[in-house]
Amino acid sequence: MSWFDESRLDDEIALGAADARLRALAGSGARVRRECGEAAEALARAVGRAKENDRPRAVVAAGPDSRLLRAVLEPACPVPFVAWPGPQLPGWAGSLDLVVVLAPDGADHGTASAVAEACRRGCQVVVSAPEGSLVADHATGRDATVLPSTTRDQLATAVTMLSFLHAVKLGPAADPEDVAGALDQVAIASGPSRDIATNPAKMLAISLAEETPVVWGGSVLAARAARRVAEGLRRASGRTALAGDVEQVLPVIERARPRDVFADPFADGGEPAPRPVLVVLDDGSEEPIVREQRSRLLAAAAERGVRVETVTAEAGSEVARYAELMLAGTYAATYLGLALVED
Repeated sequence: MSWFDESRLDDEIALGAADARLRALAGSGARVRRECGEAAEALARAVGRAKENDRPRAVVAAGPDSRLLRAVLEPACPVPFVAWPGPQLPGWAGSLDLVVVLAPDGADHGTASAVAEACRRGCQVVVSAPEGSLVADHATGRDATVLPSTTRDQLATAVTMLSFLHAVKLGPAADPEDVAGALDQVAIASGPSRDIATNPAKMLAISLAEETPVVWGGSVLAARAARRVAEGLRRASGRTALAGDVEQVLPVIERARPRDVFADPFADGGEPAPRPVLVVLDDGSEEPIVREQRSRLLAAAAERGVRVETVTAEAGSEVARYAELMLAGTYAATYLGLALVED
């Protein structure tokens, strides 16, 4: 049985026990800068090579880490885009197509197989992976470029690849400094030295202490951030945390028991069942469908007395706002896990 000890969030000894994790979160922006800086020379070669060729017929993002590229590129890519997480490529992929691969650790055999197959078919291939890794070693041939990855950070690796795709006019802006700056701002606001009264991540952890988080983001990237945050909450606390689109989240809110301020939850000798708390990840999207879905969720929460916590992102680019939301939620998950004490 675990209980939430709020005092641990400002306790130096307790925070010291999570020092490695908190330092890793604080270094998120630095990893983006390092990754893009060390890949700059290879990035320039890849851009130059791509500009020598015609615009590709299609872009295929291969490997299990392709889903983030899909969330960014699908609405903006001027040519057909396919995320292909399996170990093989679509049967139609060939010399007219561009294959991009994220492999932060470079050790996945399925991804290496997809890269080797792309090279055999004569595709244009750009791989972000550690030099000398299994995946990088399979990126051979005149039309293959390896963007060296040194941090093994999925987001930093993705920003490097998105910088390439933007430079060749196949994706939206994803300025590494914009992303790194957004991550730095979250680290400053949510770092362990900031006390509870001024730390939004600690406050969010407190609000989730006795409730079941239901995390929702309206845009494609905010929805992906919601899934990542829910995963982090489950991992840190061992408790239930949900994320989904509005049709999945709304029934959970609508079935919540109306809050009775006069109820005695311990009257029958049992503990109160946790209620949902709606966590809205707001990246500033004003698309009509997002506004309509947000209104439905907030109306249902108000009717059922479900508390709403909103995490906002105000960085310049979509990718930077995604990074901001994800890191803010990850800080909150870390603090939640830190303050849960086992009997």
